[in-house]
Amino acid sequence: MRRLLYLLPILLVAALLAVFWHGLDPDRDPHALPSALIGKPVPALELASLQEGAAAVSLAALKGQPVAINFFASWCLPCRAEHPMLGKIAAEYGIKVIGIAYKDKPDAARGYLADLGNPYAAVGQDESGRGGIEFGITGVPETYIVDRDGIVRYRLPGPISPENLDAQLAPAIKAVLQ
Repeated sequence: MRRLLYLLPILLVAALLAVFWHGLDPDRDPHALPSALIGKPVPALELASLQEGAAAVSLAALKGQPVAINFFASWCLPCRAEHPMLGKIAAEYGIKVIGIAYKDKPDAARGYLADLGNPYAAVGQDESGRGGIEFGITGVPETYIVDRDGIVRYRLPGPISPENLDAQLAPAIKAVLQ
């Protein structure tokens, strides 16, 4: 019985090492968390417009047309890297891209868009982060594809790259445009 007590800590350490080793699996995709919104209506958010004097950005009012919704922030380096791809989506696929400035100061977001160009049809402010909570985002950037009926059809966590645009995002966009 005493020997079993001596073996217990060794067995516990071995079990913990196995759990940690599994967590370090290089084939495990940390972005593979499924979105609870896929197949459900887009949250009916009403966000103040980033453009002064413009009407509020209402996601419920977008029903009837497919859109891409992109969460970004001026402080986000991957957002800067993906920025040229957003213009390409609008130009090549003809889908309206809506931007949501997530947890960002309006002046900083305006400066970001002034520096890099504005690929968005409309930009809403989510300074408090409440909109991100409604979408269940895991971080910025994050892009959602919404169909004509206002149903979320695809989520791309992380920055848009030429590779994932062609392999993942383009097929999702083409599916909602049909």
